[in-house]
Amino acid sequence: MNNSKTLDKIFALVFALLTIALVMLAMFNSAFFKWAFERHQNMISWYLRPLALIPFCYFAYKHSWSGIFGTVFFLMTSMFWFPKPDSVSPQAIQFLAVEQEYLTGVWDLPKILTSLLVPFSLAALAFAFWKRNIWSGLLVVALMAIVKGIWSLAVSGEAGKSTMGPVILGVLICPLIYLGYKKLKKTN
Repeated sequence: MNNSKTLDKIFALVFALLTIALVMLAMFNSAFFKWAFERHQNMISWYLRPLALIPFCYFAYKHSWSGIFGTVFFLMTSMFWFPKPDSVSPQAIQFLAVEQEYLTGVWDLPKILTSLLVPFSLAALAFAFWKRNIWSGLLVVALMAIVKGIWSLAVSGEAGKSTMGPVILGVLICPLIYLGYKKLKKTN
């Protein structure tokens, strides 16, 4: 194994461990959890998340484990990059309250299986671009956005409408990913 592949795997492991540590911190430190969700009221982070799928797809295409796991770590931390906004729509506040309740409530089998859709969909997306199957990758991106929209509306009703802008952006990045894929394929 060459040196760059070894470094790639080491950095991937570091980002994976940092992501796990962040999840554990949020699970077991209520002050951090509250602080993160207050900052997550800033809608910039909501729109940044679907855009993070672009580098995620790029790194999968380039077979970069560290890029994939680094993007996941930055995706997770993006919820608290921005300051708590001065004003927040009532729908967004209500939606985030439902999300917080979901995360802190009882974890039964249906909730565990539903929540596993997130890592499984990211794994499917990485696999599609790793194998350079653009159509499967775009299908996964579109399904991720659509399922997020449906879930948001199902668990929070009207408040779920506050997620529709980022959900639509998630679908609209598909042409950008397609164009980037074509450009990468042409240069390789």
